[in-house]
Amino acid sequence: MKPIPPVIDMYVAGLKTHDVVQIAGAISEELEFISPVAVLNKPQFLAMLTALYAGFPDWSYEHDAPCLDGDQVAICWRQAGIHTGVFALPGLKPIAPTQRRVQIPDQTFFYRVRDNQIVRIRPDPIPGGAPSGILQQIGIATPPV
Repeated sequence: MKPIPPVIDMYVAGLKTHDVVQIAGAISEELEFISPVAVLNKPQFLAMLTALYAGFPDWSYEHDAPCLDGDQVAICWRQAGIHTGVFALPGLKPIAPTQRRVQIPDQTFFYRVRDNQIVRIRPDPIPGGAPSGILQQIGIATPPV
């Protein structure tokens, strides 16, 4: 059985500590973050995370153990936070704090790794899932991502 690529641990640790520099080191320059409504490249993905951590300073991640799913790594995440900061996603008018708690339902993300870097991230498109569910829960009717 193939082991989980070490870069996954680096990426997960970066998410949990909101360390965007560490996350950037774990993902390829050719990253594709594939959501149901948009495909983000590396700079766009990092800008989304930067905006998330500014808008939700207490954003937290819990997860099940990573597992191999064919040629991908699958991780079931639980994410939550309170919207206490300005949430300024690129391409969207900044959203003032709503004080709303956001709770993303259990959601599996699939990661493809090449040359010890993450080249593709695809969240399972579930109702209320990230990233769109974050915007929906703070009152944005038509999320852009």
